Amino acid sequence: MTAHTILIVILVIFVFDFVLDTVLSYLNLCYKKNGIPPELEGIYTPENYQKSLDYQRIYFRFSLLARSLSFVLMMMMLLSGAFGWIYDTLGNYFSNPIWQGLAFFAVLGLGGDILSLPLQLYSIFVIEEKFGFNKNTLSNFFVDKLKGYLLGALLGGLIGYAFFYLVIHLEQNFWILFWVIFMAFSLFMNAFYTTLLLPLFNKLTPLEDGELRQAIEQYCQKVKFPLTNLFVMDGSRRSTKANAFFSGIGKRKKIVLFDTLIEKHTLEELVAVLAHEVGHYKKRHIPQSIILSAIQMGVILYILSLFIFNLQLSLALGSQSLGIALNLMAFSFLFSPISMIIGLFFNVLSRKNEFEADRFARDTYHGDALSQALKKLSADNLSNLNPHPLYVFFNYSHPPLLQRLKALRL
Repeated sequence: MTAHTILIVILVIFVFDFVLDTVLSYLNLCYKKNGIPPELEGIYTPENYQKSLDYQRIYFRFSLLARSLSFVLMMMMLLSGAFGWIYDTLGNYFSNPIWQGLAFFAVLGLGGDILSLPLQLYSIFVIEEKFGFNKNTLSNFFVDKLKGYLLGALLGGLIGYAFFYLVIHLEQNFWILFWVIFMAFSLFMNAFYTTLLLPLFNKLTPLEDGELRQAIEQYCQKVKFPLTNLFVMDGSRRSTKANAFFSGIGKRKKIVLFDTLIEKHTLEELVAVLAHEVGHYKKRHIPQSIILSAIQMGVILYILSLFIFNLQLSLALGSQSLGIALNLMAFSFLFSPISMIIGLFFNVLSRKNEFEADRFARDTYHGDALSQALKKLSADNLSNLNPHPLYVFFNYSHPPLLQRLKALRL
């Protein structure tokens, strides 16, 4: 294909993505609202239910504005050849193509984040504040930003340098060794995320001895789960929203409970939430996800190797010569339809895994306690109780609340 044809294909894909996302969001907003479902009476008050509807409506308008601004800016960049101009300009300062490529993505990443800064601030300090979620401060927000930039430069720079170095020296065979490096990096991050990175942003403290820890330890002994790392995270430092998650592999696996979760739930509900996380471990969802992600990455890298030296891709983005970084960006645009299909598969798999983890918690502990915990989480987070099925299919990694409650009763 010529550069002109490639640009047209990229533009069509980009417009399609924007229209699809907008239509799905609108369908989701307008989907049937039949009042408080019987399953949630006593948890949702009429005032709280109306508040959740207001929250969904305001966020639709806000996200539509944010997506539209991003869409217009990206279309202008593509049509004007600005990506190629930025890359070629950086070539005047960086003779080494590795540093030129790293600088290119640094400029785009930093520039895009700075341009979106007003929207980020509005989302947190206006919308989230209005609905009682925000606990963040401006100083903490900007400190987090700075840490994120430094961390992105370090980790992104390392993996990016490896990528460009291998492409230049191994040419189309780069994908095999980079695949190995990337998966090793991913496994390392999975194992050490809560040990090395999360403490840079949040404080983790071991769950203190007491009734809750005793109940959790008794449950873990019952299901033969080797509990060694159980932490409480100061989620209330930024938001009132609650959560829990499981991370790590091998002996470094950790279960983390938000302090906001502990504050709002009974002992039985907390153990049920933990039982759900243990269910993911027992059902081997984590190694399953790692293996599938490895296969996905290997296939993507192999396909990328077939395009990485295609001059027409760079010309399509406005450059005057071949640029590896530009070809990587063009490939990401062209691959997005396939990426969407892969994402749909992973969403279906993730929803299946969530049902399995729910059933494990029900069968090994208490289904009613988990149901009650899920109801409270939904009410506290003002979740959409009736999302459109198509929106769920395309965007939800977790099943909607009412589906989970129904499955727990079976």
